[in-house]
Amino acid sequence: MSTAPRRILTLLVTALVLVATFGNAATAEPTPGADEDGGQNLTVRQALDKATAEYNDAKGRLDKSMADQASIGEQMTKTQARLTELQAGAGTIAAAAYRGRRVSLVNVIVGAENADDMMHNMVTVQYMLQQDDKQLRELAATQQQLQQQQQDIANAVANQQAQLKIMETNKKAAEDALRKAGGGADAGGGAPSGGKVTTNGVARNSDGSLPKEGCTLDDPTTSGCISPRTLNVYNEARRAGFTHYTSCHRNGGGGDHPLGKACDFSANATTFVNARATGADKTYGDSLAAWAIANAKNLGIKYVIWYKRIWQPSSGWKSYGGDGTPAGDHYNHVHISVQ
Repeated sequence: MSTAPRRILTLLVTALVLVATFGNAATAEPTPGADEDGGQNLTVRQALDKATAEYNDAKGRLDKSMADQASIGEQMTKTQARLTELQAGAGTIAAAAYRGRRVSLVNVIVGAENADDMMHNMVTVQYMLQQDDKQLRELAATQQQLQQQQQDIANAVANQQAQLKIMETNKKAAEDALRKAGGGADAGGGAPSGGKVTTNGVARNSDGSLPKEGCTLDDPTTSGCISPRTLNVYNEARRAGFTHYTSCHRNGGGGDHPLGKACDFSANATTFVNARATGADKTYGDSLAAWAIANAKNLGIKYVIWYKRIWQPSSGWKSYGGDGTPAGDHYNHVHISVQ
């Protein structure tokens, strides 16, 4: 082969390689990898997860305590009203005793004209004394009940104050972790909001916190496993109309994906596109993020990451320190972490 044809062939091969390389750069299907969390080191990521989970549990306990307080308050109103009635009745009994009513009752029995009248009078007197005794016992029990309710209210208030301190401590810890990872600045302007609540609350412990869960269920998006609450988030999102390509469990790396407690919801309908979401895809991601925030309490969501922002229950939207790639900066997918 002459020099000229060989040179032309070389140029054609080079051109084909370039086309393939740059074409794939725009249409590749990169699954967000182990480093998608913006290169955060494991310690920082663990600190963020721990702080957010503890904040959520404290908030759940606070909400439960406040609901208990409201219920006890309603009961106290009824108890106080009944106590007022019983105290008035007790006053009548005391006044009658002072006037010698009990002595006069004995006289009624003694003064009976015949045995039948005496038996009838004795039964009547016994009934009246039992009623007085019953009313006095109820008065004592109601007073004790009111005292217990007052103590329960005081305990609820003390618990609420303790939970508020825990929440404030973990809010600061989460924000510190974000700053160490290169983010943490206020980023609420223009961030997704206004999502519709479409879910019911997940099961909670008796104190309002969320039960611990493991990676125990089959992941419908991969061959891995996910937790029950993560599966619930996936299913509820689809019921709400968010049916684009999704991937949850993956092996390797830190964060919640290997634990089965996170899902990546692609902005694109069929794959993860290696580029920033725009147009309808961007609108879809905004709507999904807003929905996740609106339902975060019901679903047990720890945080949402989208378009180089992170939302947490404690602080709202903050800037997110990514790695400069569409996946690492979360420009092409919405990440939802579940407690």
